[in-house]
Amino acid sequence: MRERVPFTENKYMLTLVFVTSLFMFWGIAITMGDVLNKHFQSVLNVSKADSGLVQFSIFGAYFIMSIPAGLFMKRFGYKNGVLLGLFLFASGSFLFVPAADAESFGFFRIALFILGCGLATLETVAHPFMASLGDQRSSDQRVNFAQSFNAVGTMIGPALGTYFLLRGSSGVIQEGLDSVKNLYIGIGSVILFIAICFYFVRVPPLTDPHAESGGINEDAINVDLAPDKKLFQHRHFVWAVVAQFFNVAAQGGTWAFFINYGHEVMGFSDEKAGNYLVVFMGMMLLGRFVGTFLMKYIAANKLLATFALLNIFMCLIVAQGWGWISFIALLFINFFFSVMFPTIFSLGIKNLGKHTQQASSFISMGVVGGAVFPFLMGLIANKDIAAAYYLPIICYALIFLFGTKFYKVQY
Repeated sequence: MRERVPFTENKYMLTLVFVTSLFMFWGIAITMGDVLNKHFQSVLNVSKADSGLVQFSIFGAYFIMSIPAGLFMKRFGYKNGVLLGLFLFASGSFLFVPAADAESFGFFRIALFILGCGLATLETVAHPFMASLGDQRSSDQRVNFAQSFNAVGTMIGPALGTYFLLRGSSGVIQEGLDSVKNLYIGIGSVILFIAICFYFVRVPPLTDPHAESGGINEDAINVDLAPDKKLFQHRHFVWAVVAQFFNVAAQGGTWAFFINYGHEVMGFSDEKAGNYLVVFMGMMLLGRFVGTFLMKYIAANKLLATFALLNIFMCLIVAQGWGWISFIALLFINFFFSVMFPTIFSLGIKNLGKHTQQASSFISMGVVGGAVFPFLMGLIANKDIAAAYYLPIICYALIFLFGTKFYKVQY
């Protein structure tokens, strides 16, 4: 009989609670950016293309900070890596105060970049940290458990942003920026409190999730079956990097202009559109549960390709601006997006052996796609918000190709 592996151990429980909370906090912060996108259009009179630079600031920080954060973690450990990430997160939040006082979109982008550096650090550290909190055979369970709280965070973020920023929005600059300032003072204070509490938590000796152990399930071992190949000679890895770039690109653009679509196509108030953004994020959470269930019966690459194809169809409907039919299709884009990031990631690192950790860093850096795509969609959205949703079709077409052909490991 197969040995039952515990989820974690009692000695790790307090640390696990703190690390799990990090997944929720960066989910909140990232989706708050989508509310800020619309809010800055109203109170600072920036164009849709320029408001896409909100996402550029956040996701661009991921591209720049991921490798330094990994090196810091390797040198100073998981706990100090978390503290660095929380410090940057809180610092970026508090910088919203002088940015609001200066009424400067450029200053806000600097604050968002520093906040994004904190998010990138937390995300780089939190995944291996969570994996190390117990038997490595149950590490995937712990990471997936924590990721479910990330999905919850993506629902809390729009709810908070809508309540504090879009509720009864008048477009008056000072009133609008005061609400931003007060909200981010609150966020920064909570994050600083979490950092202080975590500083006093004693982290027990950890299990190295990458260490070899005789107790590992042999089916789960990532064996390098082409040991002489360099990392970038593995075609499936290279295509995974490309697919992840376009995956996050599509996500960033779709999320950034959701409220605009609800306002301009559906005639919703900003507040009502923001409330639907919570539902939109709930569709992603639902999609993760459904996708996980379907993977028991459908190969991961086939499910990825199917969901990508369905999202091409959804984008075509959304771009027509057919009222509720198109809006429901927009909601389903997030449902089908749900499994893409982890599935591309897992297919991309398959059978890379000693290259696995390095490959993980490069695939994670694909998040930079979310930095450039909202700006491009914004250029189209300045003229026609519905037509902007033709652009993600390119992304899903490439993901479809990866899921049908280029995911295959070649020896």
